[in-house]
Parts: sequence; C-alpha cells; structure tokens
Amino acid sequence: MGWFSEHYAETLLVIGIILLAIEVLVLGFSTFFIFFVGLATIVTSALIYFGLIPDTWLSSLMSIAVFTAVFAALLWNKLRALQSKVDLKRAENDMIGHSFICPADIDPTTPVDQLPTHQYSGVNWHLSADVPIKAGSKVKVVQMDVGVLRVKMV
Repeated sequence: MGWFSEHYAETLLVIGIILLAIEVLVLGFSTFFIFFVGLATIVTSALIYFGLIPDTWLSSLMSIAVFTAVFAALLWNKLRALQSKVDLKRAENDMIGHSFICPADIDPTTPVDQLPTHQYSGVNWHLSADVPIKAGSKVKVVQMDVGVLRVKMV
C-alpha cells in the first residue's frame, strides 16, 4: 500500500487506462459511464502529477466526480449519435447462393421448429420458403436468419 500512496498520480493513471480498456475492449463502448470515469481519472492524475490539486483521496474523488459530470455533459450526445447509426444491410456470406436438393416438402405456414432441416458445415439448418416447395426440388439459399435458411426453387 505504501507504493500506491507514494505514486498516487501514476496509480490513478493506470486505473484510468484500465477503465478505458474495459469500456472499449470488454464492453465494446456500449456504456459511456466507465469511459467518462476513466477519462476523468486520467485528467485527475495529470492534475495531481503537476501539483494543481493535492494528492488526497477526497480531492481526487471530488475531481473525478466533477470531470465525469463535465465529460458526460459535453460528450454524451456526440457519442450517442455514433451508436445510433445502424447499418440494416444484411451481411453477405458464402451460404447465399448455395444450391442443394430439398430433402422434404417445405410449407410456408409450418412453424419454425417443425420445418425440415438441411445439414451444412456440420450444422442442421431449418429450411423455410415463401412458396410451397416439394421434396427433391433443387433449391438455393437466398437469405439466412438465426438457424433458418430461406430458400427458393432454382
């Protein structure tokens, strides 16, 4: 504990960097609070290092609280705008366009858990279609959803 109190500014700097790393690397920049606290901790460590504020717990906690509020007030809307940009375009992959022989009849009204399956790359995929497809028909994948391949006749 003696080393931490002797190197208080450096300790706060490391804590701030760890908080920023947790926010960005672990949480994927999804919550901004840890980011703001990390920035405030780094700024506070710099102020303590240059002697602008005393190196006490009370002054550092007050400084971190104030800077967290300031960073939140200044950056919240800009960071929120970054998160609101969502790309709705489906990702392309190698499964789209894959052709095979339909193993069973596909009826569009059948519940997902009762749809026929097709094994591809070691995974059993449920097959769905917009129109009825008979077993033995050649089909190709036009869309992928979680656990479901949407197919159409070729």
